[in-house]
Formats: sequence, structure tokens, C-alpha cells
Amino acid sequence: MSAEFPSYLALWRTGQLQQRAEQALAALSDCALCPRQCHANRLEEPPTGAFCRTGRLAIVSSAFPHHGEEYCLRGWNGSGTIFLCNCNLRCVFCQNFDISWQACGRPVQAETLARMMLRLQQSGCHNVNFVTPSHVVAQILEALVIAVEQGLRIPLVYNTGGYDRVETLRLLAGVFDIYMPDLKLLDPVAAKTYMNAEDYPQVACDALREMHRQVGVLELDSSGLARRGVLVRHLVMPGHLEDTRRVMRFLAREISPDTFVNVMAQYHPAGYAHRYPPLDRPLSMAEYREALRIAKEEGLHRFARE
Repeated sequence: MSAEFPSYLALWRTGQLQQRAEQALAALSDCALCPRQCHANRLEEPPTGAFCRTGRLAIVSSAFPHHGEEYCLRGWNGSGTIFLCNCNLRCVFCQNFDISWQACGRPVQAETLARMMLRLQQSGCHNVNFVTPSHVVAQILEALVIAVEQGLRIPLVYNTGGYDRVETLRLLAGVFDIYMPDLKLLDPVAAKTYMNAEDYPQVACDALREMHRQVGVLELDSSGLARRGVLVRHLVMPGHLEDTRRVMRFLAREISPDTFVNVMAQYHPAGYAHRYPPLDRPLSMAEYREALRIAKEEGLHRFARE
């Protein structure tokens, strides 16, 4: 456990947080912050050639106390969730299609993003939870400096689809206390078909290793709230239990059998899923029960309380 909690306070006190923000912002002019490595100039508007379609400013859909997250995040006052638009994945089955694909949100200045964080803290939220942050790391760091200067003192959650560059994650060492990647599948063919990212399996596994290196397995306080560590989500998808086994085996053998996992049953056909059988149907309860059995069989034993 860091000597200071949240961890970003130590970086802020030494000036390193500001330095990280400046480094990330400078990288936007030839952006390779996410695995797409578009090398677009995101300081231009519009950012020509940027896969994420996001320029100098983060695009925010909403910010509110979320009471539907895992108990260790939402607790009794909610997780302070900030939904960011234009995910760097394009999952055809995306459960937040309007946000990730259609960018239903507004560009916000760093000062506005900082105020969102502070309002969530003031409302009693246990953390600030950035959803799909991979492409706006620079903008988050810039806003975080302002928010900390104005009194932000709750931990940050990096709630990601898992498509993150290790080099960028290293910029975040000591910034995020809680990483929450969704490790979706480990079949390159399926990743190319469903996410337009054939390299997703390798990239996501490397990213998860780096997240675990930084913060370790999830630690809970005496109230059951997450303080520090990795919480992995796995969205079980119809007809893809073989990928569930690959994911659980990787977590148990290459990360830790103590990895905290949410085996998620919420899949439903969304976005363009109707074009991609077997994703055009809901997950059956039999499939979900089998996914849980597989997770336990592969050696995992810490599962999220809904």
C-alpha cells in the first residue's frame, strides 16, 4: 500500500503529476498513446486520422454517482462515474453503443472535467470512475492536477476495455489506485471480427500484466470497499465459452489465482450484434453457470459481489 492514499497525492506533492500531464499532452501532436498508434495530430480540430475521433478535449457523456457497479466500488454512496465518448475499441456488441460509437456527449475543458470530479467527491462517492479512458489519458491527467489542487482526495478507477499501451500505462503508475479492465476474449480471429483489433488478446494481456505490476491484487478495506488493485471484468458472450476458459486460465496462471473477477452475465445483443451470430442472442443462464464453473475450475476464487 502506498504511504499516501490516494496514491496520486505523492506525485502531486513532488510535481511529478504535472510533469506526467505535460508529457502526455505533448504526445497528442503525434498521438500513439493507445495501441491504435494513429500518429494523428490531436491538437487539431477535427483530429484528422484519429481512430478515437477525439481531439484536444475529452468528450464526456455523463458524470453521476453510479449505484450499479460492483459493491466494492459503489458501496453505499455510489461510484463517481464519468462516461467518456469514442472508445478506442469498436466492439460490434458494445453495451454502451450510443456513448462509444455515436459520441453522445460534449467536449469539456480541463477545468470542467476537474469540477466533475470534485462534485462527485462532494456528493459522497467513494471514487472517481473513468469509463473508457484509454484515448484520453492526457486530458485526465491535465484535469487531475487542477482537481487535486482544489481538494480531490478520493481514489481513481481506470475502467477500461483493456486495449491499452503498456507505455501509456507507465505514465499512470502512482496515479490510479484501482484498475478495472474488461478482458473480453483471447481469440485473435474473434477480436478482429468483433472489435476491429486483431491484436487485442496480446495487447490486453500485456496491459493487465502492467496493471498488476503497479497495484497488485485487489485490496478491500474493513467496509468491503476497494482501496487498491486490479478488478477484472469478463463479459461472458453467447457461444464463446472457450474464450472464457482462455481468459480464466490466463488470469489464474499468469496474473494470480487471487485475482478479483466479475464474471458478468449482462450480455444482450446491442449495437451491430444482430449481424454477428451467435452474438445475436442473449446469454443463457446455462452458459453463465458454466462460465462460473470454468472460472473456479481454472483456479480462481475471488468473485465480485453484485
